[in-house]
This record gives sequence, C-alpha cells and structure tokens, in this order.
Amino acid sequence: MPFKSLEELRAACHDLPAGDDDAAAAVAARQNTLTKPQGSLGRLEATAAWLARWQGRAMPKLDRTKIFVFAGNHGVTAKGVSAFPAEVTVQMVANFSHGGAAINQLARVAGAELEVIALDLDHPTGDFTETAAMDEAAFLAAVSTGYDAVGEDIDLVCFGEMGIGNTTPAAAISAALFGGGAEKWTGRGTGVDDQGLRRKVEVIEAGLARHAAALSDPLAIAACLGGRELAAILGGVLAARHRNVPVLLDGFVCTAAAAPLGRLHPQGLAHTIAAHVSAEAGHRSLLEALGLPPLLDLGMRLGEGSGAAVAVNIVRAALECHARMASFAEAGVSDK
Repeated sequence: MPFKSLEELRAACHDLPAGDDDAAAAVAARQNTLTKPQGSLGRLEATAAWLARWQGRAMPKLDRTKIFVFAGNHGVTAKGVSAFPAEVTVQMVANFSHGGAAINQLARVAGAELEVIALDLDHPTGDFTETAAMDEAAFLAAVSTGYDAVGEDIDLVCFGEMGIGNTTPAAAISAALFGGGAEKWTGRGTGVDDQGLRRKVEVIEAGLARHAAALSDPLAIAACLGGRELAAILGGVLAARHRNVPVLLDGFVCTAAAAPLGRLHPQGLAHTIAAHVSAEAGHRSLLEALGLPPLLDLGMRLGEGSGAAVAVNIVRAALECHARMASFAEAGVSDK
C-alpha cells in the first residue's frame, strides 16, 4: 500500500509532475503544416497536443488503452436514496465478467482493455449521516488499490464506477468541495421519483451537517462522504499523473471522485479530459467548477466508464489525423 497516512497522500497530491511543453509544442508545430486550415480540426488538434504533453512524446501513441471500473457498496443506500437495491452492484459486476454490460461493448469498439475491480462489496461503507463512510485506514486502502492498478505501460486510461447509490456521495462531495447546498448537486441517479429525490437531498444535507468539521479538507471530505470506488478512482487519477498517463474521466461520479485532487492542487487535473457531460444533475456545474469542458454531450448517465469509452474513439481520431495526414509539402498542395 503506497499511502500509509493522509499526510503521505496529501504530499503526493501536491508533488505533481508538469506536462512536457516541448512535446505539446512539437504537436502544435506539426499541426500547422498539415493539409488543412490552421485550427480547423478544433479540439481534435488540442487533444493530440494534450496526449503528447502528458505522455511526454512528440508523437503520441495509443497502443495500450485501458478502462478501469471500480465497484463499491454504500451504507447510505439504507436511507432509500436509490431506485435499485444494493445487491445490484454485485449482480452488475458479474454481468461485466460475463461480457453483458454496455461497457463491455464500448470497450471492445474502443480497442481498450477492461478491468473491473470490486472493493469489499460484502461490507458497505458507513452511512455518512451517522458516521464517516470510511475511516482513514479504509480510505487509504481504497486509494492505494486505485493507485497500484495504473501501470506505466498504459498510453491512455479511462475510469468508471459501479455502485448502487453512489450519485449520493458524489453529490455530497461536490457540495462539500464547492458549496451551494445539496439541492444544486443532487439528481435522480438511477431514477428515483420526486419523493425519493427530496429524501436524497435531505440525506446529503444531513451528511454535510454531520461532517461539518471536515469540510475544509478535500481528503477528509472524500473519506467521510465518499465510497471505496470513488477513493480508488482518486488514487488511479493520481497514479496516472505520477506515471505520465493521460486520463479520460467518465461521468458525474467519476468526476466527483477526482475533484479533491483538483482542489488540492491548482493543476491537479490538468492531465485529464472530461469525456462527456452526464445528464445527471450537477455534472455540468461540477465540470465548470473544475474548468473541464466535456468532449461529448450525449445525454448519457449510465456510469461504468461508458462515456469515457465512447470518447476514446474521439482521441483515436485526433491521433490518426495528427500522425497520418500529409503536410502541404508532402501532398504538393499550395499553402497560403
């Protein structure tokens, strides 16, 4: 376990390598020679430069793309915050293993490896209206699991999650980090009715009140209000930064999981791109707060890393254009 204390983890969150400016500049210079008006491929050009910056290569590559889906269960589901029972988390993990979920199909289309990591599903986190979701040891163990999962031999990593009820801790973390109250960040998740939505807001407000003393510390917020799968995503995003691996973030839960790093360091999420903006209430506001414009807006709200998997194809398109287009000189096309 790489992190034996919150102080060690906090130090790792502050000690972040910068991107490779020279690699990004080389991409920009090449883009300006290709057979197109300068800037005409928009975010595809910026995405190629982003890949180069965080891979540290003037010519990026996507030989190995990997999707991690972390799964966890939440004690707060006992408060009726989800339209589905907690046992669905275990059932969906089995579905992933059998290849029957959306993420299995999307990972295949994206040419990405898929790894599903279940985190102590038989022992849900604490109900954060009554106690901390995780004590320090449980939180650090989950963060460390995510950190250890990300190797240096990956060219692009996507993070996703599975955990019935986990839009509740995601909304609670967002409210604790950025303010505005529970209602601003709370949506219907798996499809709760109006009464369920009101109950969900009340539960989040109760959690914020219960842990008011911790709300000045992003890591304490993640431990008190989050979940094991969210903590693992935080660890994975941190490891990716330390190991020069660019990251595609999935939806609301995934973004909320990574958000504490963005609060601890002003450039903490510079190596990430928001794959899409979810239909889940709060995600657009969270992306705006973090300064992460989404690549896609498809009305998705599934989780599982599904939006990130779709966005892999956009990143591949960016790289193919950058690497394989002819220059004006090569094509014999007159430049202006």
